[in-house]
Amino acid sequence: MEDKTLMERAGQYDDSQIQVLEGLEAVRKRPGMYIGSTSLVGLHHLVTEIVDNSIDEALAGFATHIEVYIHPDNSVTVQDDGRGMPVGMNQKLGKSTVEVIHTVLHAGGKFGGGGYKVSGGLHGVGASVVNALSQYMRVEVSRDGHVHMQEFRRGFPVEPLQVIGTTTGHGTKTTFKADDQIFEERVYDYDILVARLRELAFLNKGLRITVTDEREDSPVSESFHYEGGIREYVEYMNRNKVPLHQEIIYVDEKFDTMEVELALQYTDSYVENISSYANNIVTKEGGMHLEGFRRALTKVINDYGKRFGYVKDGEKLTGEDVREGLTAIISVKLEEPQFEGQTKQKLGNSEARTAVDQITTAQLAEYLEENPQIGRLILDKSLMAARAREAARKAREISRKSVLESTTLPGKLADCRSKDPKECEIYIVEGDSAGGTAKTGRDSRFQAILPLRGKILNVEKQRLDRILSSGTIQNMVAAFGAGIGNDFDRSKLRYDRIIIMTDADVDGAHIRTLLLTFFYRYMRPLVDEGHVFMAMPPLYKVSKGKTYRYAYDDAEKDQILEEMGGKETQFEIQRYKGLGEMSEHQLWETTMDPERRTLKRANVDDAKVADEILTILMGEKVEPRKEFIEKNANKADIDL
Repeated sequence: MEDKTLMERAGQYDDSQIQVLEGLEAVRKRPGMYIGSTSLVGLHHLVTEIVDNSIDEALAGFATHIEVYIHPDNSVTVQDDGRGMPVGMNQKLGKSTVEVIHTVLHAGGKFGGGGYKVSGGLHGVGASVVNALSQYMRVEVSRDGHVHMQEFRRGFPVEPLQVIGTTTGHGTKTTFKADDQIFEERVYDYDILVARLRELAFLNKGLRITVTDEREDSPVSESFHYEGGIREYVEYMNRNKVPLHQEIIYVDEKFDTMEVELALQYTDSYVENISSYANNIVTKEGGMHLEGFRRALTKVINDYGKRFGYVKDGEKLTGEDVREGLTAIISVKLEEPQFEGQTKQKLGNSEARTAVDQITTAQLAEYLEENPQIGRLILDKSLMAARAREAARKAREISRKSVLESTTLPGKLADCRSKDPKECEIYIVEGDSAGGTAKTGRDSRFQAILPLRGKILNVEKQRLDRILSSGTIQNMVAAFGAGIGNDFDRSKLRYDRIIIMTDADVDGAHIRTLLLTFFYRYMRPLVDEGHVFMAMPPLYKVSKGKTYRYAYDDAEKDQILEEMGGKETQFEIQRYKGLGEMSEHQLWETTMDPERRTLKRANVDDAKVADEILTILMGEKVEPRKEFIEKNANKADIDL
């Protein structure tokens, strides 16, 4: 009886409930498996999948120019001057090769057979996945004197491949529009695409990539072409930094069938900035090639120091020491790369570690031998880093004892009553005036307030021992309760949401950038896991009689004046120079009330956005910072 009741509650589970997804149906059913998400991240991934196919033609030596167009309706065209994909019939499937490539998963020229020796696309799903997730797609192939064309709707061919004209050119042109049944957001961000296309141009010296945005009245177009390749990439990354040596150390060698390309330069910065690639794919989590480079670099600098007596017997510079202030690009191109999963975050080929290790060891040792002045600069930088590391270790021990293990919270912290971190949030505000207003206006059950005095340290320009001695930073560390740097423990975090609430002016934006940089460098899980938010306080209150509205910038203020009608003299316009000028009621209803507040997620976990923010910060360019951060901070997955 009990078994029967259990079966009735469980419902029927038999053969009829087993589904088999055929063709591209699986892609439309579970798009996240193939492109990561259906947010802005996945939308832009569609473009890079098609561009990567053209890049593979360039790697094979057949394409020299790739053109990308964003059309007014947010459809996209990618065109190259490569060989053009094969247009013959696939005898096994009874379809043209063009149709097979775009409608059959795991079909392509990347599985052997001599089509591509080096390729970023390994699984043969790129074009077919984009087709499956597109409202429509049109493919034109110029080859053997003819132009061939085929159209698709949501993955299905409208008609067979047909010849529509003659040509003397060659290449492939693909136009597609993301499906509104799949994607939440279908408006491309020009800056995101430009960042990736510029990166690809750097990684493929000599290749020209042009991107044109036709959505404005006056189309915007940029062309990227770098004969210096990754050497120019390092120069670009260091454009607002002070290099220790002007010459960029560059290596380009083959190891069996693998090509290893390195470019590196030291700066006066205190942080490393290393990017690694395999077949043009960004390996965010590194892998064997990065491991080989790091191991070789540490060994070469240590050997060099011992040879000249700067590193004593029994002493050793760590990898962290020798990489301080280093900007480097490691790019390998190999025939059979092994990535971890379809997302290709990490390279697993052990031979890549061996190749990069041996090439880096031999070439860097020779370079330092021939350039002793540069060698000495690098060694001095590493030795200073080692001394600072030891000082930081001692400072960390003191900090851990005095702050991390202390039950005393900062005196200026107005804590919340709830002890459940999941429902708690902390506002970081500028100064005591804003802190007083926020304390009065908050809901003390779950909202805590921590006022900061002035601007925190620019952690990009300070070593860890100096950072740990800052009272402002110690107060934040103590309030959050989760530690700092290598000691950071997410499970001890006292607040689920950390909200930066600075004034709506340039200084406020500067402080926000400094805080974001600190969190990114020394409390990285806060950023990666989406615990950091930015409150967006209004800049104006526009009142007419008993009616009032808030404006967050000048353009919105002008729009409100127009919508509310009447002469400007009939309005009372209050400009908030700071949060301290707002009443507790105004602050609550515009910024702190969970039902009405305006927050932006500061989950900027992509290296490219981080590099841009940090570059702006290093250059101390205050003016454009507010617009930049507010534009990019809510792009959760676009490579701080």
